[in-house]
Order: sequence, then structure tokens, then C-alpha cells
Amino acid sequence: MAKKVKKVESTESVSLDEKDLSILKLLQENARLTVKEIAERVHLSTTPVHERIKRMEASGVIRQYITLVDATKVQKGLNVICYVSIREHSKNAGLKFIKAMNEMPEVLQCYSISGSFDFMLKVVCSDMNAYYDFHVQKLSQLENVGNVQSVFVMGVIKDSHRLIW
Repeated sequence: MAKKVKKVESTESVSLDEKDLSILKLLQENARLTVKEIAERVHLSTTPVHERIKRMEASGVIRQYITLVDATKVQKGLNVICYVSIREHSKNAGLKFIKAMNEMPEVLQCYSISGSFDFMLKVVCSDMNAYYDFHVQKLSQLENVGNVQSVFVMGVIKDSHRLIW
């Protein structure tokens, strides 16, 4: 479940002070903390903490609030990294591929990468049969997909969402 925050389309960095960073650290650990709880921990009153959070939301520093789900407990325990090459590298062809990735719920992450492949996907499925169906019925059916190389995750060593530490 995700609570979307007003999206800002800017790639500019935002100036954050130590209090902002402390607030972000706390929200990364637990986004359900109240403003009062955060204020107590960063030694400010609630009004400035609320204003700082709203400013970070408006500037796009805070993109959304999410719930992290244990994949194995919801039958999504197979993690696959897919490297994908596309045949045609025009703007329109690339945009069609990107649109398709955004519409596939199995694809959790999609990166445009350098090297031998054009994209790297993080795909989750319930099991190998579900991944086979995804690969054959969805990914390989896209008109511009060339080569696909799948790497199966055997164990997760570190899986973090924290950018501020």
C-alpha cells in the first residue's frame, strides 16, 4: 500500500540540514511515526517538523509512503534479474518498451543500463512456472524485445530502502 505524495518533476538536488536528515532517517525506519513522535526525537516542536515534512514532500525529496511486504509470505518468493536487449533503439521503440514495463506488475524495477543489454529488470513471481509464463507470454511477446538473460536470485543478502543513514 502506498500513499502518493504530490509528484515533482525535477532532478535538482534539494538542500537539507541536519534536522531534515534526522526526520528522513526516522521516516525511512517507520513512516507511521506521528509528527509528535518525530518532533520529540529530533528535539523540535511539532509545527516546524510538520512544515519540514511538507516541504520535503512538495520538493519531491519524499516521494511516497509505502508498506514493505515480505514476498515469501504472499507467495512471491522467486526473484529474477532480467537483462533485456531491444532490437530497435529509436525514441518511440524505447518508450513503448518502458510503457509495457510500467504495466507489468511482476516487474518491480526497471533500469536503463549501459553495456551489452539495454535494460535490467527486477521481476518477482510465485515460482518458476509463473516466471516461465511471464517470460513466454508477456516479456518475449513484446515486438521490440531481442535478447533476454535471466538470473535467478538464490538468496538475499541485503535489501534496503534507506538512502539517508
